[in-house]
Amino acid sequence: MAFLQRTMNRGSVSTGYDIDNSLKIEADNAERIMRSSSHIGTPTSTQKATMSFWLKRTELASGNHLAFVGNAGAEYNWVGFNNNNLYIYGGTSSIALRSTAFFRDTSAWYHIVVAYDTTQSTGSNRVKAYVNGVQITAWGVQEDYGTQNNAIGLYDVNLNHYLGWSDAQSQSGYYAEFYLIDGQQLAPTEFGEFDSDTGIWIPKEYTGTFGNEGYYLDFEDSSNLGLDVSGNSNNFGSLYGVSAADQATDTPTNNFATLNQLQLDGSVINNSATITEGATKATAKEFDVFNTFASTIGVTSGKWYAEFEYEGSQADNLVGILDIDAVVPYNSRLGKAGQWSVGFYQANGKLYVTADSGVTSIANWGASATNGDIISVAVDMDNHFVYFAKNGTYQNSGVPTSGATGTGGVAFDSNKTVGIGCSSYDQGGDEGQIFTNYGGFTAGTISSAASDANGYGTFEYAPPSGYYALCGKNLAEYGGTA
Repeated sequence: MAFLQRTMNRGSVSTGYDIDNSLKIEADNAERIMRSSSHIGTPTSTQKATMSFWLKRTELASGNHLAFVGNAGAEYNWVGFNNNNLYIYGGTSSIALRSTAFFRDTSAWYHIVVAYDTTQSTGSNRVKAYVNGVQITAWGVQEDYGTQNNAIGLYDVNLNHYLGWSDAQSQSGYYAEFYLIDGQQLAPTEFGEFDSDTGIWIPKEYTGTFGNEGYYLDFEDSSNLGLDVSGNSNNFGSLYGVSAADQATDTPTNNFATLNQLQLDGSVINNSATITEGATKATAKEFDVFNTFASTIGVTSGKWYAEFEYEGSQADNLVGILDIDAVVPYNSRLGKAGQWSVGFYQANGKLYVTADSGVTSIANWGASATNGDIISVAVDMDNHFVYFAKNGTYQNSGVPTSGATGTGGVAFDSNKTVGIGCSSYDQGGDEGQIFTNYGGFTAGTISSAASDANGYGTFEYAPPSGYYALCGKNLAEYGGTA
């Protein structure tokens, strides 16, 4: 397990192979894509196949299906998680494998490969599973490799193929490079490799064949996110709740910050906060309680940019920066209670600064904001200033620059690892909601599609000169990653 953690792909390794897009799936909206059974023809093999895909989890639950072959009310064949163990199930082939290892990292990308060959006499050779290039051999929770020579059940003309959903349990997250190879049991090295400098597992181009019923979804055509680009035209023609807006640029080769689900997990009372929409929507849900949400990426140097859009009718929300190593998620708010932070208050534009010496409030610092307004946060970790803009206008006459001479910022003196985040409040059942945008995806409103100077991120407003989106490629260039 320690090796798997070391080889997590956080998208900060420069490679010659880039993945441009992923598909965001949200379980709460029953989002999924489907290939109808009516389009399935004669496979190359009913006993050999390989499934390969990249996944960035954004929610953790007791059971999640990732890729599923079956129909409503019947769980036939699927790959997913059960209590965060990898689970491979084949009802038509008697396969049931559940790992002892847990996979709970919501900040990184997992590469999952499941390779079948039921002609093998040795059970452990009939089904092989790999995560980040490492074969899983510990199936202590459940271990049944099925019966030799059984059909794997992936090509039944009565069964649909789904990505991200089954009728029972769904998996929220980002999916990239989804392959099904018909007729071959392949090793993960067909799809990825270990970086020689870092030892991190990274993607590479697949150059093999697909078989009759194989497919490859790269999610690059936002108008047709179920398009099979293998040449077989085995398209996922049914998109449920999925539109062009669900295409993301958060990928295994450029991993973006999102809200950190693990900082809430196990710490929240009465489900008082949720993170949804690709880990970009923060919601406070308990009466008269603030909840604080932090980015998955923290920085110690460089200049960084993010946006926050207010949603809902109550205005007790803050955005800003905080000590990512000491987040207090429950009943705390930026700039006020329980943690080092700087928070810009939606209701009246007041600024709150919390340091080791106490809380400082600055009245009349900026303008109040309301539903639909976008607050930009530009943080200069090299000179220790943070700037806030409302709908593109920097408050307090702020002028963030690429040098050290910016004006109108808020000074902070810290050796902390800083995250960019927000605090939201529930008042009388009126849930506080904030759409966050670190550049890789947002469920908020984007009309201008501005990017940073490197071309990364999709924002409503262009980042100031010298400020960059919180993503792996920028972190590799400018440092400051945590």
